[in-house]
Amino acid sequence: MQKSDHSELFLRLREEFPVFEYQHFSVEVTPEGVYMEFVFNLGPGYTFRPTAFIPVRNLQPESLDYAINQPGLLNNIAFNIGMIELISYWKASCAPVIRVKPAFLTSEQVQWWKKLYYNGMGEFFYMNSLSVDAVSFVEIIPEGTDQFRSFPVNLSEGILVPLGGGKDSVVTLELLKQGNRNIMPLIMNPRGATVHSATAGGFTNDNIFTIQRNIDPLLLKLNEQGFLNGHTPFSAMLAFYTLMAALLSGYRHIALSNESSANEATVPGTKINHQYSKSFEFESAFRDYCSNYISPGFNYFSFLRPLGELQIAKIFSGLKQYHKVFRSCNAGSKTDSWCGKCPKCLFTSIILSPFAGIRKTARMLGHDMLNDPEMQDTFDELCGIAENKPFECVGTIDEVNNALQMMLQQHRPEELPLLLERYEGIRGRFNPEVNFSALNSEHCVPPKLLNLLKEALQ
Repeated sequence: MQKSDHSELFLRLREEFPVFEYQHFSVEVTPEGVYMEFVFNLGPGYTFRPTAFIPVRNLQPESLDYAINQPGLLNNIAFNIGMIELISYWKASCAPVIRVKPAFLTSEQVQWWKKLYYNGMGEFFYMNSLSVDAVSFVEIIPEGTDQFRSFPVNLSEGILVPLGGGKDSVVTLELLKQGNRNIMPLIMNPRGATVHSATAGGFTNDNIFTIQRNIDPLLLKLNEQGFLNGHTPFSAMLAFYTLMAALLSGYRHIALSNESSANEATVPGTKINHQYSKSFEFESAFRDYCSNYISPGFNYFSFLRPLGELQIAKIFSGLKQYHKVFRSCNAGSKTDSWCGKCPKCLFTSIILSPFAGIRKTARMLGHDMLNDPEMQDTFDELCGIAENKPFECVGTIDEVNNALQMMLQQHRPEELPLLLERYEGIRGRFNPEVNFSALNSEHCVPPKLLNLLKEALQ
């Protein structure tokens, strides 16, 4: 992915569209499901109305009744979903002012949202060559009179597990299932890999929580017309939607699958991180925001935070029922396939090969990634030979090098794939020091669930 210099476009659009408005939100509970709509405005002729729908067919009547009887909380969560949804539309012009009309925000909340927007959009600013600072890039002006308050809720000890279709969320799903926890998969915009992963785990459509999120087509038209575009913090958006899912399902716990590797910056020496909203910094900040401004009754945490990518890959290599259905490739998500040409495909090949074997991993992905000369530049980015890591959800540079060295220890030189043979010539061989039983201490995993990770690593 190449950087573009859109600095002049940035200045022109900010002058042409000086104000972005979050005008309205609505949440309606019907017999079919929960409908949400958000209204944003960039200027005359530029009104966006993204929507979301949550079918209630899989929910227990008592859980839904409880949620309906908490209208303040329903509206609070929906309003905050709008606060994270708006960033996808604001980025089209990067208006210097955001006016928030539906509700009042304290100065602490304004600063919280500014920090999330700034850090979550770090890749967007970097790839568009936009010179911005954390203070002046935008001013958030709350104009609403209603102020939502945090209050306790009484929910069950069930656990929602968001599924993305890759190996990480599958490991979370399976370990919690093996630990006899009351769990429910959560899928946003269901597609092949997410549905197949849930099915492989023994779940049916009757016990999967689904969210259908719809982007306003006008945004896609603006992208085609040359407005600013780029990466937004999807996982932060998912975080707020999971709160709505938790309230409607009655499940208090939300177990994400973000590992410790997500904390590493994509651009060394900076805070620019493609995975910022998967980082422990965001997780901690979100937990605080949720407790202070929404409800302390929700427990949002990443079950895999104590682990690194190598540990997760080792566990996943033993979950054979998922090997044919998982997909970590974003480029191939619409066709439920591995594209075989992106950083995610190559990283998955590298991280799984020490445990599943190079040939078997190639069969899983349908591509012999380590013998593809076109992947050389991406390979160099993953293992630290190049200046930056790929802007993708991949492991740390150290983890990639450890995986490659493990492969070198397992194979004779004449058996090495093309990219691995070249790597050996540059880096040589060494014995990687990997403690597979060690847990990262920086996490929010409940103690009872932590034991499931320890048992899996044994």
